[in-house]
Amino acid sequence: MGAIEAPDLSYAALAPLLFVFGAACVGVLVEAFAPRSVRHPVQVAIALVGTVGALVATLLLAGTEDVTAGGALAVDGPALFLQGTIAVLGALSVLLFSERALDPARSAFVAAAAVPAGSVRDRELATSERVQTEVYPLATFAIGGMMLFTAANDLLIMFVALEVLSLPLYLMCGLARRRRLLSQEAAVKYFLLGAFASAFFLYGLALVYGATGSVRLSDVRVAVVTEGGGALMVLGLGLLVVGLMFKASVAPFHSWTPDVYQGAPTAVTAFMAAATKVAAFGAVLRLLYVAFGTADWTWRPLVYALAIASMVVGAVLGLTQTDVKRMLAYSSIAHAGFLLTGVIGLGPDGTGYGLAATMFYLVTYGLTTLGAFGLVTLVRDGDGEATHLAQWAGLAQRSPLVAALMTFFLLALAGIPLTSGFTGKFAVFRAAIEAGAWPLALVALVASAIAAFFYLRVVVLMYFSDPAPDGPTVGVPGMPTTIVLAVTAAATLVLGVLPGAVLELAESAAVFVG
Repeated sequence: MGAIEAPDLSYAALAPLLFVFGAACVGVLVEAFAPRSVRHPVQVAIALVGTVGALVATLLLAGTEDVTAGGALAVDGPALFLQGTIAVLGALSVLLFSERALDPARSAFVAAAAVPAGSVRDRELATSERVQTEVYPLATFAIGGMMLFTAANDLLIMFVALEVLSLPLYLMCGLARRRRLLSQEAAVKYFLLGAFASAFFLYGLALVYGATGSVRLSDVRVAVVTEGGGALMVLGLGLLVVGLMFKASVAPFHSWTPDVYQGAPTAVTAFMAAATKVAAFGAVLRLLYVAFGTADWTWRPLVYALAIASMVVGAVLGLTQTDVKRMLAYSSIAHAGFLLTGVIGLGPDGTGYGLAATMFYLVTYGLTTLGAFGLVTLVRDGDGEATHLAQWAGLAQRSPLVAALMTFFLLALAGIPLTSGFTGKFAVFRAAIEAGAWPLALVALVASAIAAFFYLRVVVLMYFSDPAPDGPTVGVPGMPTTIVLAVTAAATLVLGVLPGAVLELAESAAVFVG
């Protein structure tokens, strides 16, 4: 028997992943051996070093095109662009996790997750200033999985990355200090439905392997070109898309999204809504464009239908919501449909503007959503965040600055000009129209108009309603949340007024390496 040859590894090309996974492993060791009194600042520092280091590494690798790890990982423009985006969103999310000025117990995370909700010990720990620090290595592992997901050039590695990013998120959703039962319910729902989605993905992987004899995306593309798309391959692709669309919160695979967004700690919800969306669509783009780009007839009708369904479901059901976090969840579902509009923009000849437009939209949506959820953490009552819409009535009288910032973020999500949301929507709609999908762009415009109603409803409520006498208070954020709000607000404005540099960067990065 011949010797097993180790695959060639380009450690320079893998530097962003090494930074994040290295920080996650160090965080686990700190959790095991460091004294409890010093864990929190040390864990925050390690997580920030890992994410910021990964961002610097992606900037230094700009322009690199390489396939490493035995062909399993692709380091190219889209991978680096999306990895940098995830690193930025991850660092900002870590800052939200580290906020200690808002909750009387000094943390939004439960002190001991294994204590049964509602027990005597749980009630004691609810007011304890003991801080849960396991969330930082969990978040860092999730960020590493997301970055691996966008660079996976192999379906098996893509599945491993899917699990690496998902398992920490399942745990993090159940770590809320307030409303413990709701948080645990969110974690269980996410875990169970996520397991189904993973099973769909794995079954699709097996079918594609059976049809092509390989799980490498480049080999799948060759098989599609030489043999055509047989029934087995098309069925496998459909199951792979189902697994990815679940993670991206695309209707009709969205049923977990409102409940999980509402029950999870708000900082974790922000992290999921922003970074997970980027990772999921990074994998969708790589799978469809690299492996099946030459046979777009196999996936274009499916993506077309899913885009319409997601936009309609998100916009219409968002009108009925009375909870801010659930409203933003349906907003996420609608925006997933808008993103799929950009995916359609590949064009029949494979030279469309869709890849660059979708990547730019992911940047704008991620930053805006992170800022909006950051503001939700500030409006509080005795049970934690006050998320019922009635509690936001007259908020402008209690805190004009918070109301103004929330209005700005909501207008950006609605796609109003001079915000990043308008530029992002313009880019993906243009890509779809250039690819001949003008009916889809028309549906997207109508869905945008419907969705704008429930965004503006919150604005009207904040400015033109009287505050309740026993209404919530607006907390004064500490430095971490202040930094997050400043960065996201500035980015939302700059990407709406002067988007040229980032658009050009996305266009120059929009080339996959086989």
